[in-house]
Amino acid sequence: MTLKIFSVVLLINSLICFALTTVSCKKSNSTTPVTGTTTDTSVKPQTDPATAATIGFFLDDWQPRTFTVPTTTQSTSIPPSTGFTVTVDRSTVITKIPRSIAGANSNSWMGQMVTEASLLNYLQNLDPHIIRFPGGSISDIYFWNATNAAPSDAPANLVNADGTTAAAGYWFGKNTGSWTLSLDNYYAMLQTTGSQGIITINYGYARYGTSADPVAAAAHLAADWVRYDNGRTKYWEIGNENYGNWEAGYRIDLANNHDGQPTFISAALYGQHFKVFADSMRKAATAIGKAIYIGAVSSESGTTSSTLQNGWNQGMMTASNTTPDFYVVHNYYTPYNANSTSAEILATPQPVNASTINYVKQSLTTVGLSAKPVVHDEWNMFATGNKQAVSNVSGLFADLIIGESIKNQYGMTNRWDLANAWDNGNDHGMFNNGDEPGIPKWNPRPSFYHQYFFHQYSGDRMVSATSSAADLFAYGTSFSSGETGVILINTSTNDRAVEIQFQNFKMGNRYYWYTLTGGSGEFSGQTYINGTAPTNAAGGPLNYTTITPYAAATANGIKVYVPARGAVYLMADRK
Repeated sequence: MTLKIFSVVLLINSLICFALTTVSCKKSNSTTPVTGTTTDTSVKPQTDPATAATIGFFLDDWQPRTFTVPTTTQSTSIPPSTGFTVTVDRSTVITKIPRSIAGANSNSWMGQMVTEASLLNYLQNLDPHIIRFPGGSISDIYFWNATNAAPSDAPANLVNADGTTAAAGYWFGKNTGSWTLSLDNYYAMLQTTGSQGIITINYGYARYGTSADPVAAAAHLAADWVRYDNGRTKYWEIGNENYGNWEAGYRIDLANNHDGQPTFISAALYGQHFKVFADSMRKAATAIGKAIYIGAVSSESGTTSSTLQNGWNQGMMTASNTTPDFYVVHNYYTPYNANSTSAEILATPQPVNASTINYVKQSLTTVGLSAKPVVHDEWNMFATGNKQAVSNVSGLFADLIIGESIKNQYGMTNRWDLANAWDNGNDHGMFNNGDEPGIPKWNPRPSFYHQYFFHQYSGDRMVSATSSAADLFAYGTSFSSGETGVILINTSTNDRAVEIQFQNFKMGNRYYWYTLTGGSGEFSGQTYINGTAPTNAAGGPLNYTTITPYAAATANGIKVYVPARGAVYLMADRK
C-alpha cells in the first residue's frame, strides 16, 4: 500500500468515527458496567461450571430457553435518580438451572383434577415441570392398587407416638370418588399439563404390616407400582419424613409384628429397609427396560427438638451406604405455628437454604460418602394466625425460596401444595380448593403469580448478581437466545429506586419488566401486576397472561422502582 492510499484510508476511518458519535471506534478490554448501548466486542464469554453433585442428573433434561421480545408494551415512570445498585455479570455462570427447580405437590384430597379445566389451564401456564404425589404423610398409608380396602396384613388400627391407637385411615389409588385423586387421573393430569412426576412410596407398611416379612411385602408392592408405572415416572422416594413421630410406622404394636422389628423406628433400620425397597424397585425397572432414580428421606438439620431426627442422617446414610440416588429434605422455615411477621418470614430463605444443603453434604462427608443430588420436594411456611400463607408475602417468600435454591444448587424443589384447606387463611394451597369464603374455586393465590413471572423472566442459567442493599435480593439469569435479566425482591418496607448495571453483556436498546406488589396491610391477600388490580377480593388479575410489560430504552441506563415488599422481573434485550 502506498503512503497516499494509506493516508486516504486513515482519513475515511476518521470521518466514520466522527459521524458515528454514539458508537465508540476504540476497542476495549474493559469489563466495567454497561449502562447504555455498547459496541464492546471484548466481553467475556459465558463458561458453564461443572455440574454440582447436588444437582447431578436433574440437569439431564435441561433445555436452552429463548426469550420472546414483547411486541406490545406500556410505559411507566423511570427513577430520575437511584439510591441502590444491582450488578449482573453475564459471564459468571453459577449453574445451569434445572427445569425441576420450581415444582409443586398435588395430594389425594384435592379432587380428580382432570375434570377441572380452569385448574389445568393455570398449571399449563405455570409449567411447574414436576408434580409430587400422592401427598406428604398419607404416602405412608397409601395403597396404590386398592379401591377401598387395604391388604389383609395392614391392621385396622395404627399406633400413635404416645402408644394410643386410632383407625388407620388408609388411602387408595384406585378410588375414583370426586373428592379424591386416583392414581390414573394423576397420570392423566401430568400428561395434560406437560409435567413429570415424583412419587412417594408407602414405607410405613414395612413397619406396621402384620405378615411374616412386612419389609418384603412393602417392597414388593413398591416394585409392582414401578411395573404399573411403566416408565412414566423417573423419580421415586421411599417414605415421607419417617424420622417424625407423626408418621405411620414411627411406633408399631410388637404384638402384630413378626420379623423382630423394634417398637420405634431408627435411622439405621430405615436405611436397611431402604436397600430392600431400592433393590426390588430397580429390578422391576430393569425388567421393563426403564431407568429410575430413588431418593432417601433425610433430615434438614441436626438441631431440631427430636433426638431421632438430629441423628437421622448419619444413621440412615451409614446403613443405606451408596444405595440412594438422591436425598430428600423438607422444610417449613418459620417457627412452628408462630404468628410470624413478614420480616421474620422473608428473612428465612437465604440462611435456611444454605444451611440445609450444607448439612446434608456434611452428613455425607462425616460417614465417608460422596455428595449426591439433594431435593427440597416439600416446602412452605409454618406461620399462622394472620393469613400469611395466602398473602402477597407468601409470593415473595416463594420467589426467595426458588432463587436461593438455584443459587445453592438443589436439584429440585416442590412447593406444598396445589390445594389444601382454608383453615381461616392458614392454607398452604396455591389455589382455593372451594372453601375460601366469597372466592371462586381454583382462584389462584399470590404465590401463583409470583412463581409464574419468575418462570417467565428467568432464563436457563443463573449468573452472578450482587445488590448494594441486604434487603434487596437479586437473582441474575440469562437466556441462551442472548438476553440477560434479573429478578429483584424488595423485602423492606420502603420503595427502592434501583439501577441495574450489566457486565459482559452486549445490550440492546430496550428492557422489559413486570412489577408485582400487594394491596394494603402487612399480609394482603391480593397481588397487583403492573398496576392492574386483582379480579377478585383475593389473588391477582385473571388476565395475567395478556397484561403487557413495562418497557424503556437502555440509552440512559436501566432503572426501575421496586416497591416495598414487592418484586420486579426484568429482562434486557440483546444487541
